[in-house]
Amino acid sequence: MEKLIYLDNAATTKTSPEVVEAMLPYFTEHYGNPSSVYGFAAANKEVITKQREIIADVLGAKSNEVYFTAGGTESDNWALCAAAEAYASKGRHIITSKIEHHAILHTCEYLEKRGYEVTYLDVDENGIVPPKAVEDAIREDTILISIMFANNEIGSIQPIAEIGKIAHEHGILFHTDAVQAFTQIPVNVDECHIDMLSASGHKLNGPKGIGFLYIRKGVRIRSFIHGGAQERKRRAGTENVPGIVGLGKAVTLAASSMKERGEKETELRDYLIGRIEKEIPYSRLNGDRVKRLPNNVNFSFRFIEGESLLIMLDMKGICASSGSACTSGSLDPSHVLLAIGLPHEIAHGSLRLTLGADTTKEEVDYVVDCLKEIVPQLRSMSPLYEDFVRRQEKNKD
Repeated sequence: MEKLIYLDNAATTKTSPEVVEAMLPYFTEHYGNPSSVYGFAAANKEVITKQREIIADVLGAKSNEVYFTAGGTESDNWALCAAAEAYASKGRHIITSKIEHHAILHTCEYLEKRGYEVTYLDVDENGIVPPKAVEDAIREDTILISIMFANNEIGSIQPIAEIGKIAHEHGILFHTDAVQAFTQIPVNVDECHIDMLSASGHKLNGPKGIGFLYIRKGVRIRSFIHGGAQERKRRAGTENVPGIVGLGKAVTLAASSMKERGEKETELRDYLIGRIEKEIPYSRLNGDRVKRLPNNVNFSFRFIEGESLLIMLDMKGICASSGSACTSGSLDPSHVLLAIGLPHEIAHGSLRLTLGADTTKEEVDYVVDCLKEIVPQLRSMSPLYEDFVRRQEKNKD
């Protein structure tokens, strides 16, 4: 492939060279097991502590509240399952939203089969969870509220501080899946009243297979993986030292560039949205226009299939998505787009473009030019579009 334009940064990001460089010595030189007592290995314990401090500082948390995991999915599973078990004597009711990542939704389904009740909140047409709806759903037996910080498909940023305040006023644990938001936008656990927070390294130019769960001190949450005494006896297994070092370096880089990068991506995002809306008819922007991640663009194009669009973009060297990477093998329309009220036929024609720090205006222009060529081509093969055009012409007469 001669040209490669990568616009699927919500699925994963390129590991930055600085991160790789920071990780390498811990594969070949400083390879000791941090649980060992001799100095060569024990030094890695201090290295891990340093990375914990870096992450905690960005979150406004304490370092002993950060627990390393294998990624966002494990963190989500741990937060929900362990909290549900620990607080079962108080109640068995959980509140979440209909647009959560499947790491949350499928875990909730798992808990429902074990006697828990889950309320799945509706969102508005922009994919925002109304805080009042959260408060109205609270019951005496509610033990946990889990609302994502920002949606992975349509980029809508939730009113997390308001929801967190409501949770705390009612004495309820509040968890947020911040996999897409962490280091993209400011996240402070105290200001947002967050008790638990999930994040993943590969979404911020770090390595895959590493993430963390923030657990506020005092939260009674049990171990999720049993075995050794690692992570203060809460998450067994030999620590992934290279991954933890890579995550710490990625967080350092992403946090330091967040403001400048966010401004650049927002400008490019709005330029991309503007061109599509102006130059490709029958297109619909999904998600909130303002309360939106800086790098997220999600459109539905009427009268086409998203899968065909992705294939044709791929032939042009463009990497994009129709939604979450975790459901890319599914033929069903996005649950997020259905939740914001789109009919199946329009939800099927969705395209997610997520920018990165290296994305250029020239690349964005190339993508729009390709879309202007591909979308009409696909519509010309659609009987629905033919009928629509005939009706439009008839109405003119």
